[in-house]
Amino acid sequence: MKTTKKRSPWAWIPTLYFAQGLPYVAVMTISVIMYKRLGISNTDIALYTGWLYLPWVIKPFWSPFVDIIRTKRWWTVSMQWIIAFALAGIAFSIPTSFFFQLTLAFFWLVGFTSATHDIAADGFYMLALTEHEQSLYVGIRSTFYRVATVAGQGLLVIVAGLIETNSGLEPLRINVNADPAVEWSAPDMTAIASTEADLQGELQFFTPAADVAVATKAPATVTTEVNGVATEMPFKAYAAMMRDSVKHMNERNGFVAAETPKAAVENTTAAPAEGPGAFTTWVKETFGEKREPYTEVNNNFTVVGLRLNKKPAPGEDVILNVTHKSGDQSVKLEQAALSTRFVFNDTNWDKTAWLYYEVDHKLSQAASASFEGASGNIPMAWLVVFAVLSAFFFVMATYHSWALPRPTADGQNEAGTTASSIFQEFFETFKSFFQKPQAWVAIAFMLLYRLPEAQLVKLINPFLLDPIDKGGLGLTTGQVGIVYGTVGIIGLTIGGIIGGIVAAKGGLKKWLWPMAWSMSLTCLTFVYLSYATDPSLLTVNICVFVEQFGYGFGFTAYMLYLIYFSEGKHKTAHYAICTGFMALGMMLPGMAAGWLQETIGYRHFFIWTMICCAATIGVCAFLKIDPNFGRKK
Repeated sequence: MKTTKKRSPWAWIPTLYFAQGLPYVAVMTISVIMYKRLGISNTDIALYTGWLYLPWVIKPFWSPFVDIIRTKRWWTVSMQWIIAFALAGIAFSIPTSFFFQLTLAFFWLVGFTSATHDIAADGFYMLALTEHEQSLYVGIRSTFYRVATVAGQGLLVIVAGLIETNSGLEPLRINVNADPAVEWSAPDMTAIASTEADLQGELQFFTPAADVAVATKAPATVTTEVNGVATEMPFKAYAAMMRDSVKHMNERNGFVAAETPKAAVENTTAAPAEGPGAFTTWVKETFGEKREPYTEVNNNFTVVGLRLNKKPAPGEDVILNVTHKSGDQSVKLEQAALSTRFVFNDTNWDKTAWLYYEVDHKLSQAASASFEGASGNIPMAWLVVFAVLSAFFFVMATYHSWALPRPTADGQNEAGTTASSIFQEFFETFKSFFQKPQAWVAIAFMLLYRLPEAQLVKLINPFLLDPIDKGGLGLTTGQVGIVYGTVGIIGLTIGGIIGGIVAAKGGLKKWLWPMAWSMSLTCLTFVYLSYATDPSLLTVNICVFVEQFGYGFGFTAYMLYLIYFSEGKHKTAHYAICTGFMALGMMLPGMAAGWLQETIGYRHFFIWTMICCAATIGVCAFLKIDPNFGRKK
């Protein structure tokens, strides 16, 4: 007989949603970093890890099985046990010679298990809590999910870095100091000379340029020698040539494995890119901003050479990974096209490996960044990370076996467990979703409520980064990291928590309109920023905080309505289907947002998002919601 003993939601909601966020981060983010550290090519990383998102995309299709077979509590705890074993499988596959294939298989297992855990946990949340409690804790669960993402892609990566740093050679440290007062000069690409002092002591990496001074501004043109002839070229072409030189020298000397060119790159007979189509031209001429032609300003760069001080043992590989350690993000190490992982051995130890640094041209004052090269036991570092993750999930599975309540509503499906009844119930689940009262109104709400934000979120970072002449705010990369990555996240989290608290007091129906208007009116902050003349950094921070707070506050109504609409039989499967429409409502507008902004400009684009707020308000007018839903009774 099931017990109905009440257990405080604080005993399990924070841990449950923290555990829900970690596997997603492990699959989508940590896997990419790990494979890069272990020497997998960018092509293979992009190809194979890109498919790992599939389980979350298609999870609505097997959500009915979670709803029909066994209890949500059983699914939640069972999936945590499987995730624990799968993460252990990743950990102990890393030292093997075929680690890439084996770890990918385990990542797939983690992905499907984690997506199933999401279905079960969200369903359990609705079964174990009253309507009032669901409203009250909706912000708490979102907060702990976000904390898990920060811990996963921050804390765990730091742990791996500490092991790498402390288990190998003395770390190589390079400081890059960008200063507007420094006069531009061409980087020196000559090899590092071998001196007697270099060859003394224990095996270590060294560079004569541990402290590098670089100008923030680059000249328009550069005169350089090409095939023995002095040639003047645009700085952009010069920088691209130097970056290619760094890439080719590192590959030629065996520090970096050369990647196979893509077929699209090799096809030199491809037709030239066509201009904008007739529709794009019409939109631009009719609705676009009238701006002066934009003259692109190029980022400056510098290169730094490094090598070993003496020959390693025959057959020994010394692997160096260079990463940003601290300082301003406006000074960055090129990682998109160039490798920051170098393999040194007894054949190339006396040759020079090159690093390529880029400096944001929008820097108006001195800024510096520190970079560290670690050469420790990389497989061991990531083995420890995934072993820790695995141990954490063993603890979570054990804890939740005790902490999760056993609500009476979380019973097994009455249809039985025969194959025919399961499949009959499976199709009945999808059918019943579309037969719910106001089903099509609900779907319209799921697709349109976040229409302004779905477009806005794609362009916030580009708007903050783009120069003023192009319609942006001209912030540096480091400033954007603070404005959007810190202040914005705080606003989003506070908005979500307050939204949950007020909805629990007055109910969803009472707070639907204030939350819808909050979602809409806060978009005005970006209209203001796009028209403001040189807004201060404080003003930008306030505007981003207000907009993200409004989004977090307004998003509470969205999540609660998904819970409300899913009520009834098969609520777990129906909620998973709702999340599918939620993802679609973000994906489709976001895909067109970049084209629209480039066509009509930032100012008119933000005005367009305000016009789209009519959809947010409009769909709310058709909703019929029980006034008591979410309110304390």
